[in-house]
Amino acid sequence: MSAPSGRVIVTADDFGLHPAVNEAVAHAHDAGILSATSLMVGAEAAPEAVALARARPALGVGLHLVLTDGRAVLPRSVVPDLVDANGRFHDGMARAGARFFFQPRVRRQLAAEIRAQYEAFAATGLVLDHVNAHKHFHVHPTILSLALRIGGEYGLRAMRWPHEPRQDAGQPGSGSWRTAVETTLMAPWLQHMRRRMTASGVVSNARLLGLRATGHMTEARVLTAIAAARGGAVAEIYCHPASRDRLTPAMADYDHRGEYAALISPRVLQAMQRAGLQPTRFAEIADTDRLSGPMKNPT
Repeated sequence: MSAPSGRVIVTADDFGLHPAVNEAVAHAHDAGILSATSLMVGAEAAPEAVALARARPALGVGLHLVLTDGRAVLPRSVVPDLVDANGRFHDGMARAGARFFFQPRVRRQLAAEIRAQYEAFAATGLVLDHVNAHKHFHVHPTILSLALRIGGEYGLRAMRWPHEPRQDAGQPGSGSWRTAVETTLMAPWLQHMRRRMTASGVVSNARLLGLRATGHMTEARVLTAIAAARGGAVAEIYCHPASRDRLTPAMADYDHRGEYAALISPRVLQAMQRAGLQPTRFAEIADTDRLSGPMKNPT
């Protein structure tokens, strides 16, 4: 058995979405490899999630900015252009993204909502481990700029970089022509995004493992990700565990229970030990690495 010689961040998104997510996050941290989680501050089960996090000081808790497929923290009267009559964000990300970029009034409302979510996280008293966004919406240039600028006022030190090199994906379709085209088209922006984060004094993971298998990071895929995480700068493995499936219509096909089982699997625990990998938090990377510039990553 190898002594830990490397580190990997293992993150669960959507903390606070549902009690079944909270249960899985808590147990996967207590008995498995989970080292960090991303909190939806406006979700119905967020108060329970915060209580569970307070009882687990070693769990890195970050802010999962929700700007699509969820409810706003601010009332509709304050952000009328962002939400529907029920206070939910409009689900069309392409249309919303265009409005964020081109319409100043919408941008002001977006800034107010992002600030409100940072404020809600600060009110929990938890230490801000990292920031990312639901459906990786922080790749949008307007959201990225606001998240970095406003986050600087709330102790932001780390942010997810949603870049998964094709050779690390290890999933069906990762070598397809479509994936190759998508990766090539996104690569320049993702590198610019990394430079923006670095210029703001914000550290990040070197790559994200599980992006192309979102909702399906079962045991075999987590084992593949562990093998890919060995060597080099710190990678992040991310997933969406829960103790039940079909939590929302948008995640109807997610294998939440399979992902939960993977995080506590004896085979996975043994693979981490054999690989010499220690689960870590973003905060520990910020404390010890303070990445000085963008890394060259395979695409």
